[in-house]
Amino acid sequence: MSELQAELRALHARLDQQLQSDWQRSLPLDEHVSDRWERARALGFGEGSSIYAASYVYGDVTVGEGTWIGPFTVLDGSGGLRIGSHCSISSGVHLYSHDTVKWALSGGVAEYERSPVEIGDCCYVGPQTIVVRGVTVGHHSVVGGGSFVNRDVEPYSVVVGSPCRRIGRVEIDGDRIDLLIDRE
Repeated sequence: MSELQAELRALHARLDQQLQSDWQRSLPLDEHVSDRWERARALGFGEGSSIYAASYVYGDVTVGEGTWIGPFTVLDGSGGLRIGSHCSISSGVHLYSHDTVKWALSGGVAEYERSPVEIGDCCYVGPQTIVVRGVTVGHHSVVGGGSFVNRDVEPYSVVVGSPCRRIGRVEIDGDRIDLLIDRE
């Protein structure tokens, strides 16, 4: 092992031990040495937003203030992607503004298809969710983990599933927030 590798491993061990002591979590070295808020600023995201080092960003991506983008996310802005303020984009979420379906079926002759994607303000998108091109998720909505979002979501909705379906609504009254799930 080279001297540099040994120093990096020792640095990682020290940083990880401190993080475990302070926050009871362990992260890979790149997350210790990167700054999520600095990366968000460098990408032109809104004040107070953050994005993990393990997240991919392509094309024209706009993010509002105070939005958290978790690790292992894909933000594909090749067709335009807007994420509002005060959103939580959970780990493993993929937001796609293009697809290559017709390109693949045509043997590479057809063009990629691109359509903008928008996530409104104050939305929660659960882990491992996929949102496809052309979809708008309305403000103050909840998308349950593992969902496949292939249609627009109205504001104040709770949606889940593959493909997603509306199962309830969000009601906000002052400081009170209720997720009202439809009972069938």
